[in-house]
Amino acid sequence: MKIELKEILVKDVARNYVDSAEEGVVGYGGKLNIRPKYQREFVYDEKKRNAVIETIFKGFPLNVMYWVKNEDGTFEVLDGQQRTISFCQYINGDFSIDNKYYHNLTQTEKDKIDNYKLMVYFCEGNDKEKLDWFKIINIAGEKLTNQELRNAVYTGPWLTNAKTFFSKNNCVAYRLAKDYMSGSPIRQEYLETALNWINDGNIEEYMSIHQHDPNANELWTYFRNVIEWVKLTFTTYRKVMKGVNWGLLYNQFYQNTYDTNKLEEEIIKLMIDDDVTNKKGIYFYVLTRNEKYLNIRAFSEQQKISAYEKQQGICANCHKHFKIEEMEADHITPWHAGGRTSAENCQMLCEECNGRKSGK
Repeated sequence: MKIELKEILVKDVARNYVDSAEEGVVGYGGKLNIRPKYQREFVYDEKKRNAVIETIFKGFPLNVMYWVKNEDGTFEVLDGQQRTISFCQYINGDFSIDNKYYHNLTQTEKDKIDNYKLMVYFCEGNDKEKLDWFKIINIAGEKLTNQELRNAVYTGPWLTNAKTFFSKNNCVAYRLAKDYMSGSPIRQEYLETALNWINDGNIEEYMSIHQHDPNANELWTYFRNVIEWVKLTFTTYRKVMKGVNWGLLYNQFYQNTYDTNKLEEEIIKLMIDDDVTNKKGIYFYVLTRNEKYLNIRAFSEQQKISAYEKQQGICANCHKHFKIEEMEADHITPWHAGGRTSAENCQMLCEECNGRKSGK
Protein backbone atom coordinates (compact mmCIF):
# COMPACT_ATOMS: atom_id res chain seq x y z
CA MET A 1 0.00 0.00 0.00
CA LYS A 2 1.32 3.45 -1.00
CA ILE A 3 1.14 6.04 1.84
CA GLU A 4 1.75 9.82 1.59
CA LEU A 5 1.41 12.40 4.41
CA LYS A 6 -0.32 15.72 3.58
CA GLU A 7 -1.68 18.78 5.39
CA ILE A 8 -5.41 19.51 4.82
CA LEU A 9 -7.27 22.53 6.20
CA VAL A 10 -10.40 21.93 8.28
CA LYS A 11 -12.40 24.34 6.11
CA ASP A 12 -11.55 22.32 3.00
CA VAL A 13 -12.73 19.07 4.61
CA ALA A 14 -15.96 20.72 5.80
CA ARG A 15 -16.70 22.22 2.37
CA ASN A 16 -20.03 20.92 1.02
CA TYR A 17 -20.50 18.69 4.07
CA VAL A 18 -23.64 16.54 3.80
CA ASP A 19 -25.07 13.92 6.16
CA SER A 20 -28.21 12.33 4.75
CA ALA A 21 -29.78 8.90 4.36
CA GLU A 22 -29.67 9.25 0.58
CA GLU A 23 -26.18 10.63 0.02
CA GLY A 24 -24.42 9.30 3.09
CA VAL A 25 -21.81 11.44 4.86
CA VAL A 26 -19.56 13.36 2.50
CA GLY A 27 -17.26 16.39 2.59
CA TYR A 28 -14.18 17.88 0.93
CA GLY A 29 -16.26 19.39 -1.83
CA GLY A 30 -18.14 16.13 -2.32
CA LYS A 31 -14.98 14.12 -2.93
CA LEU A 32 -14.57 12.59 0.55
CA ASN A 33 -16.72 9.67 1.72
CA ILE A 34 -16.56 10.24 5.47
CA ARG A 35 -18.48 7.12 6.42
CA PRO A 36 -17.72 4.20 4.08
CA LYS A 37 -19.86 1.05 4.42
CA TYR A 38 -17.31 -0.68 6.63
CA GLN A 39 -17.24 2.19 9.13
CA ARG A 40 -19.30 2.44 12.32
CA GLU A 41 -22.00 5.02 12.98
CA PHE A 42 -21.11 8.26 14.79
CA VAL A 43 -20.60 7.22 18.43
CA TYR A 44 -18.83 10.19 20.06
CA ASP A 45 -20.72 11.57 23.04
CA GLU A 46 -20.98 15.30 23.72
CA LYS A 47 -17.81 15.39 25.81
CA LYS A 48 -15.63 13.73 23.16
CA ARG A 49 -17.20 15.73 20.34
CA ASN A 50 -16.61 19.03 22.14
CA ALA A 51 -13.03 18.01 22.96
CA VAL A 52 -12.29 17.79 19.23
CA ILE A 53 -13.42 21.40 18.70
CA GLU A 54 -11.52 22.65 21.76
CA THR A 55 -8.37 20.88 20.56
CA ILE A 56 -8.65 22.56 17.17
CA PHE A 57 -9.46 25.96 18.66
CA LYS A 58 -6.40 25.84 20.92
CA GLY A 59 -4.16 24.71 18.08
CA PHE A 60 -3.24 21.46 19.79
CA PRO A 61 -2.48 18.49 17.51
CA LEU A 62 -5.17 15.95 16.67
CA ASN A 63 -4.07 12.41 15.99
CA VAL A 64 -3.12 11.74 12.39
CA MET A 65 -5.95 10.66 10.07
CA TYR A 66 -5.98 8.17 7.20
CA TRP A 67 -7.77 8.57 3.87
CA VAL A 68 -7.94 6.03 1.07
CA LYS A 69 -7.51 7.38 -2.45
CA ASN A 70 -9.81 5.70 -4.98
CA GLU A 71 -9.14 5.15 -8.65
CA ASP A 72 -11.69 7.83 -9.65
CA GLY A 73 -9.90 10.53 -7.63
CA THR A 74 -12.30 10.46 -4.69
CA PHE A 75 -11.36 9.58 -1.11
CA GLU A 76 -12.81 7.71 1.83
CA VAL A 77 -11.98 8.05 5.52
CA LEU A 78 -10.12 4.99 6.73
CA ASP A 79 -9.49 6.38 10.22
CA GLY A 80 -10.71 9.66 11.73
CA GLN A 81 -14.44 9.53 10.99
CA GLN A 82 -15.48 10.52 14.52
CA ARG A 83 -13.16 13.56 14.63
CA THR A 84 -14.09 14.60 11.10
CA ILE A 85 -17.83 14.49 11.71
CA SER A 86 -17.35 16.38 14.99
CA PHE A 87 -15.79 19.48 13.41
CA CYS A 88 -17.99 19.27 10.31
CA GLN A 89 -21.12 19.21 12.46
CA TYR A 90 -19.89 22.20 14.46
CA ILE A 91 -19.14 24.27 11.35
CA ASN A 92 -22.49 23.13 9.95
CA GLY A 93 -24.24 24.59 13.02
CA ASP A 94 -25.50 21.25 14.37
CA PHE A 95 -24.45 21.96 17.97
CA SER A 96 -22.99 24.68 20.21
CA ILE A 97 -20.28 24.76 22.86
CA ASP A 98 -21.00 26.91 25.92
CA ASN A 99 -24.01 28.28 24.01
CA LYS A 100 -21.79 29.46 21.14
CA TYR A 101 -22.46 28.09 17.68
CA TYR A 102 -19.94 28.43 14.89
CA HIS A 103 -21.89 31.35 13.45
CA ASN A 104 -21.64 33.17 16.83
CA LEU A 105 -17.84 33.21 16.71
CA THR A 106 -15.80 36.23 15.73
CA GLN A 107 -14.00 36.06 12.41
CA THR A 108 -10.70 35.56 14.26
CA GLU A 109 -12.17 32.61 16.13
CA LYS A 110 -13.61 31.14 12.94
CA ASP A 111 -10.22 31.47 11.24
CA LYS A 112 -8.59 29.44 14.01
CA ILE A 113 -10.92 26.58 13.22
CA ASP A 114 -11.07 26.98 9.44
CA ASN A 115 -7.30 27.17 8.96
CA TYR A 116 -6.37 24.41 11.36
CA LYS A 117 -4.08 21.95 9.57
CA LEU A 118 -5.01 18.29 9.74
CA MET A 119 -2.29 15.71 9.23
CA VAL A 120 -3.69 13.14 6.82
CA TYR A 121 -2.07 10.03 5.41
CA PHE A 122 -3.28 9.32 1.85
CA CYS A 123 -3.30 5.57 1.23
CA GLU A 124 -3.65 3.70 -2.04
CA GLY A 125 -4.25 -0.05 -2.37
CA ASN A 126 -6.73 -2.82 -3.11
CA ASP A 127 -9.79 -3.70 -0.99
CA LYS A 128 -7.99 -6.33 1.08
CA GLU A 129 -5.11 -3.99 1.85
CA LYS A 130 -7.53 -1.24 2.88
CA LEU A 131 -9.47 -3.50 5.23
CA ASP A 132 -6.32 -5.00 6.76
CA TRP A 133 -4.94 -1.51 7.35
CA PHE A 134 -8.29 -0.44 8.77
CA LYS A 135 -8.13 -3.18 11.43
CA ILE A 136 -4.54 -2.32 12.36
CA ILE A 137 -4.99 1.41 12.84
CA ASN A 138 -8.20 0.98 14.82
CA ILE A 139 -6.51 -1.01 17.57
CA ALA A 140 -6.16 2.31 19.39
CA GLY A 141 -8.89 4.88 20.00
CA GLU A 142 -12.61 4.05 20.06
CA LYS A 143 -12.31 0.27 19.94
CA LEU A 144 -14.39 -1.51 17.33
CA THR A 145 -16.98 -4.03 18.41
CA ASN A 146 -16.86 -7.53 16.94
CA GLN A 147 -19.83 -6.75 14.73
CA GLU A 148 -18.23 -3.55 13.43
CA LEU A 149 -15.22 -5.62 12.39
CA ARG A 150 -17.51 -8.12 10.67
CA ASN A 151 -19.17 -5.25 8.82
CA ALA A 152 -15.73 -4.23 7.56
CA VAL A 153 -15.26 -7.65 5.99
CA TYR A 154 -18.73 -8.37 4.58
CA THR A 155 -19.61 -5.06 2.94
CA GLY A 156 -22.17 -5.14 0.15
CA PRO A 157 -25.82 -4.39 -0.69
CA TRP A 158 -27.09 -6.82 1.95
CA LEU A 159 -25.22 -5.03 4.77
CA THR A 160 -26.25 -1.59 3.54
CA ASN A 161 -29.91 -2.62 3.66
CA ALA A 162 -29.56 -4.48 6.99
CA LYS A 163 -28.10 -1.38 8.65
CA THR A 164 -31.21 0.64 7.73
CA PHE A 165 -33.24 -1.77 9.87
CA PHE A 166 -30.83 -2.44 12.74
CA SER A 167 -28.03 0.12 12.94
CA LYS A 168 -29.46 3.64 13.10
CA ASN A 169 -30.55 5.74 16.04
CA ASN A 170 -34.26 5.08 16.60
CA CYS A 171 -34.27 2.49 13.80
CA VAL A 172 -37.31 0.26 13.26
CA ALA A 173 -35.69 -2.67 15.09
CA TYR A 174 -35.07 -0.46 18.12
CA ARG A 175 -38.61 0.89 18.11
CA LEU A 176 -40.03 -2.62 17.84
CA ALA A 177 -37.84 -4.43 20.36
CA LYS A 178 -36.25 -1.89 22.74
CA ASP A 179 -38.16 -3.33 25.71
CA TYR A 180 -36.91 -6.85 24.95
CA MET A 181 -33.30 -6.24 23.87
CA SER A 182 -30.17 -4.81 25.44
CA GLY A 183 -27.44 -2.91 23.63
CA SER A 184 -27.14 -0.04 21.19
CA PRO A 185 -28.14 -0.07 17.51
CA ILE A 186 -25.35 2.32 16.50
CA ARG A 187 -22.74 0.01 18.03
CA GLN A 188 -24.21 -2.79 15.86
CA GLU A 189 -25.50 -4.78 18.86
CA TYR A 190 -29.04 -5.10 17.47
CA LEU A 191 -27.69 -6.37 14.16
CA GLU A 192 -25.34 -8.75 15.94
CA THR A 193 -28.15 -10.15 18.09
CA ALA A 194 -30.46 -10.70 15.11
CA LEU A 195 -27.68 -12.48 13.21
CA ASN A 196 -26.83 -14.59 16.23
CA TRP A 197 -30.47 -15.65 16.54
CA ILE A 198 -31.13 -16.51 12.91
CA ASN A 199 -28.05 -18.69 12.40
CA ASP A 200 -27.55 -20.25 15.84
CA GLY A 201 -24.50 -18.15 16.66
CA ASN A 202 -22.62 -18.51 13.37
CA ILE A 203 -22.75 -14.87 12.33
CA GLU A 204 -19.84 -14.93 9.89
CA GLU A 205 -21.37 -17.85 7.96
CA TYR A 206 -24.67 -16.03 7.49
CA MET A 207 -23.04 -12.75 6.45
CA SER A 208 -20.77 -14.57 4.00
CA ILE A 209 -23.68 -16.39 2.35
CA HIS A 210 -25.84 -13.28 2.03
CA GLN A 211 -23.14 -10.62 1.45
CA HIS A 212 -24.23 -9.87 -2.13
CA ASP A 213 -27.99 -10.30 -1.65
CA PRO A 214 -29.92 -7.20 -2.80
CA ASN A 215 -31.63 -6.78 0.59
CA ALA A 216 -31.89 -8.10 4.15
CA ASN A 217 -35.62 -8.86 4.06
CA GLU A 218 -35.13 -12.41 5.33
CA LEU A 219 -33.35 -11.22 8.48
CA TRP A 220 -35.83 -8.42 9.12
CA THR A 221 -38.84 -10.73 8.67
CA TYR A 222 -37.31 -13.30 11.00
CA PHE A 223 -36.55 -10.65 13.63
CA ARG A 224 -40.12 -9.33 13.55
CA ASN A 225 -41.46 -12.87 13.90
CA VAL A 226 -39.32 -13.46 17.00
CA ILE A 227 -40.52 -10.32 18.77
CA GLU A 228 -44.15 -10.88 17.78
CA TRP A 229 -43.98 -14.48 19.07
CA VAL A 230 -42.59 -13.24 22.39
CA LYS A 231 -45.38 -10.70 22.79
CA LEU A 232 -48.08 -13.25 21.97
CA THR A 233 -46.62 -16.04 24.13
CA PHE A 234 -45.73 -14.00 27.24
CA THR A 235 -48.62 -11.58 27.44
CA THR A 236 -47.55 -9.63 30.53
CA TYR A 237 -44.44 -7.52 30.07
CA ARG A 238 -41.85 -7.36 32.86
CA LYS A 239 -38.55 -5.50 32.92
CA VAL A 240 -36.63 -8.77 33.41
CA MET A 241 -37.66 -9.70 29.85
CA LYS A 242 -35.12 -7.22 28.51
CA GLY A 243 -32.03 -9.02 27.26
CA VAL A 244 -33.39 -12.59 27.31
CA ASN A 245 -32.10 -14.75 24.42
CA TRP A 246 -35.47 -14.75 22.69
CA GLY A 247 -34.14 -16.04 19.39
CA LEU A 248 -32.98 -19.29 21.01
CA LEU A 249 -36.44 -19.86 22.52
CA TYR A 250 -38.20 -18.94 19.29
CA ASN A 251 -36.10 -21.32 17.20
CA GLN A 252 -36.96 -24.23 19.51
CA PHE A 253 -40.57 -23.57 20.42
CA TYR A 254 -42.30 -21.28 17.91
CA GLN A 255 -44.23 -24.18 16.38
CA ASN A 256 -45.73 -25.21 19.73
CA THR A 257 -49.11 -24.03 21.00
CA TYR A 258 -49.33 -22.81 24.60
CA ASP A 259 -52.07 -21.86 27.01
CA THR A 260 -50.83 -18.33 27.65
CA ASN A 261 -53.01 -17.92 30.74
CA LYS A 262 -51.44 -20.98 32.37
CA LEU A 263 -47.97 -19.78 31.40
CA GLU A 264 -48.68 -16.46 33.06
CA GLU A 265 -49.97 -18.12 36.23
CA GLU A 266 -46.78 -20.18 36.52
CA ILE A 267 -44.58 -17.17 35.81
CA ILE A 268 -46.25 -15.22 38.63
CA LYS A 269 -45.55 -18.04 41.10
CA LEU A 270 -41.93 -18.27 40.02
CA MET A 271 -41.44 -14.50 40.17
CA ILE A 272 -42.47 -14.41 43.84
CA ASP A 273 -40.53 -17.57 44.78
CA ASP A 274 -37.50 -16.51 46.83
CA ASP A 275 -35.68 -19.70 45.85
CA VAL A 276 -35.62 -18.60 42.21
CA THR A 277 -32.62 -16.29 41.94
CA ASN A 278 -32.50 -15.90 38.14
CA LYS A 279 -35.79 -14.29 37.17
CA LYS A 280 -34.81 -14.02 33.50
CA GLY A 281 -34.39 -17.78 33.44
CA ILE A 282 -38.08 -18.24 34.23
CA TYR A 283 -38.94 -17.82 30.54
CA PHE A 284 -36.57 -20.63 29.62
CA TYR A 285 -37.80 -22.86 32.45
CA VAL A 286 -41.52 -22.69 31.64
CA LEU A 287 -40.76 -23.95 28.12
CA THR A 288 -37.83 -26.32 28.74
CA ARG A 289 -38.61 -27.47 32.32
CA ASN A 290 -34.87 -27.37 33.00
CA GLU A 291 -34.25 -26.06 36.53
CA LYS A 292 -30.70 -24.94 35.70
CA TYR A 293 -32.14 -21.74 34.21
CA LEU A 294 -33.64 -20.73 37.57
CA ASN A 295 -30.45 -20.85 39.66
CA ILE A 296 -32.35 -22.27 42.62
CA ARG A 297 -31.04 -20.71 45.83
CA ALA A 298 -28.34 -22.85 47.39
CA PHE A 299 -28.26 -23.94 51.02
CA SER A 300 -26.16 -21.68 53.23
CA GLU A 301 -22.94 -22.87 54.85
CA GLN A 302 -24.65 -22.83 58.25
CA GLN A 303 -27.49 -25.01 56.95
CA LYS A 304 -24.96 -27.48 55.51
CA ILE A 305 -23.01 -27.64 58.79
CA SER A 306 -26.21 -28.15 60.83
CA ALA A 307 -27.39 -30.99 58.56
CA TYR A 308 -23.94 -32.61 58.63
CA GLU A 309 -23.81 -32.54 62.43
CA LYS A 310 -27.35 -33.96 62.75
CA GLN A 311 -26.39 -36.80 60.41
CA GLN A 312 -23.06 -37.23 62.22
CA GLY A 313 -21.32 -37.22 58.84
CA ILE A 314 -23.38 -40.14 57.52
CA CYS A 315 -24.62 -39.89 53.93
CA ALA A 316 -28.43 -40.02 53.97
CA ASN A 317 -28.41 -42.33 50.95
CA CYS A 318 -25.52 -44.84 51.14
CA HIS A 319 -25.12 -44.50 54.95
CA LYS A 320 -21.33 -44.24 54.78
CA HIS A 321 -19.29 -41.70 56.72
CA PHE A 322 -17.62 -38.77 54.91
CA LYS A 323 -15.86 -35.53 55.71
CA ILE A 324 -18.05 -32.48 55.21
CA GLU A 325 -15.97 -31.32 52.24
CA GLU A 326 -16.75 -34.66 50.57
CA MET A 327 -20.51 -34.08 50.81
CA GLU A 328 -23.09 -31.86 49.13
CA ALA A 329 -26.34 -30.32 50.35
CA ASP A 330 -29.53 -31.72 48.80
CA HIS A 331 -33.25 -30.96 48.93
CA ILE A 332 -35.06 -33.80 50.74
CA THR A 333 -38.26 -32.86 48.92
CA PRO A 334 -37.19 -31.65 45.45
CA TRP A 335 -37.75 -28.00 44.68
CA HIS A 336 -40.06 -28.81 41.75
CA ALA A 337 -42.22 -30.88 44.13
CA GLY A 338 -42.63 -27.96 46.52
CA GLY A 339 -39.52 -28.42 48.63
CA ARG A 340 -37.98 -25.25 50.01
CA THR A 341 -34.34 -24.26 50.47
CA SER A 342 -34.67 -24.42 54.25
CA ALA A 343 -32.88 -26.12 57.12
CA GLU A 344 -35.76 -28.57 57.57
CA ASN A 345 -35.47 -29.67 53.93
CA CYS A 346 -31.68 -30.03 53.85
CA GLN A 347 -29.79 -33.31 53.84
CA MET A 348 -26.17 -34.12 53.17
CA LEU A 349 -25.25 -36.66 50.51
CA CYS A 350 -21.86 -37.85 49.41
CA GLU A 351 -20.77 -36.49 46.03
CA GLU A 352 -21.43 -39.80 44.28
CA CYS A 353 -24.96 -40.22 45.65
CA ASN A 354 -25.87 -36.59 44.99
CA GLY A 355 -24.52 -36.91 41.45
CA ARG A 356 -26.70 -39.95 40.76
CA LYS A 357 -29.78 -38.23 42.21
CA SER A 358 -29.34 -35.06 40.20
CA GLY A 359 -28.36 -36.88 37.02
CA LYS A 360 -24.88 -35.34 36.85
